[in-house]
Amino acid sequence: MAKREILHFPDPRLRNVARTVEEVDDEIRQLVDDMFETMYDAPGIGLAAPQVGESVRLIVLDTEWTEEGAEPSPLVLVNPEILERDGTIIWTEGCLSVPDYNAVVERDASITLRGMDLDGKPIEERAEG
Repeated sequence: MAKREILHFPDPRLRNVARTVEEVDDEIRQLVDDMFETMYDAPGIGLAAPQVGESVRLIVLDTEWTEEGAEPSPLVLVNPEILERDGTIIWTEGCLSVPDYNAVVERDASITLRGMDLDGKPIEERAEG
């Protein structure tokens, strides 16, 4: 694993349209390992591949690990897409690509999303909050 540099706004690479991952191979698995190391070190709860200069549709998440006493609960989504959105919530959040800045944002209260795991198997998740 290797920690990668997180691109910061207004780096133009952050505006590139990410490519679909055609095959989950060793290169993608290494990228995932590097992204988790980078995200945990930052520290953050989510990181997309374009944020580390890789323009592919891939995200890593772990919304549990920052809670005191919580075990890490890493999630990888290859080619994620939102299938359904419900309601809205307003809260303050930050972004690893915009350091030292938080903003009040409106987000979906819950979503259903799908993608693939690192074995290329389909994943469908319902997320809230």
